[in-house]
Amino acid sequence: MDLPALLHQYGYALIFLGTLAEGESLLVLGGIFANRGYLDLGGVMLTAYIAAVCGDQMFFHLGRRHAKGLLLRFPRLRSKVNVALQRIENHQTKVVLSMRFLWGLRIALPVALGLTGMSARRYFFLDLISAAVWSACFALVGFGTGRLFSGVIDNLHAYEKWIAAALLLIGGIVLFLRWHGARRARPPDEPREPGG
Repeated sequence: MDLPALLHQYGYALIFLGTLAEGESLLVLGGIFANRGYLDLGGVMLTAYIAAVCGDQMFFHLGRRHAKGLLLRFPRLRSKVNVALQRIENHQTKVVLSMRFLWGLRIALPVALGLTGMSARRYFFLDLISAAVWSACFALVGFGTGRLFSGVIDNLHAYEKWIAAALLLIGGIVLFLRWHGARRARPPDEPREPGG
């Protein structure tokens, strides 16, 4: 099976799973593949958007239902979480709108927000906005990167003889320097003793 067929069959599912797992790398890659015509840019954005909202909602409700029990079992963790929660409580809207862009905190923040007094409805509507901006930004970054790479690759064909010659010259210089350096490092042959 070739790459376009694989991407057509599994590309959106991989973007969905990658977005649930917190990474924008698959979303950027989806944008690159959309630029190459293997995926639809709108489909990439929509898939990432749905996955982001689903993941955020799942972690928010896990925090709401189960995090308090965990904190009761681990008192040392509870004091640290309480300090973080006070900061989050005072800036709930800003935290929800920016959390998709805070690498490494995209799971922790929805869980922490589930512990605050924020209503699930308000969180849901703010999350819809945050996920829409995030999915569009990173899909477009990938799409633009794909356009840049395709332009560079197209331009390389005009200079491939010069590039090949430069690589051969660099390879020759490196081999010469290694050979010359190894020859210098070798101790001189000791003269033979007569009759030996």
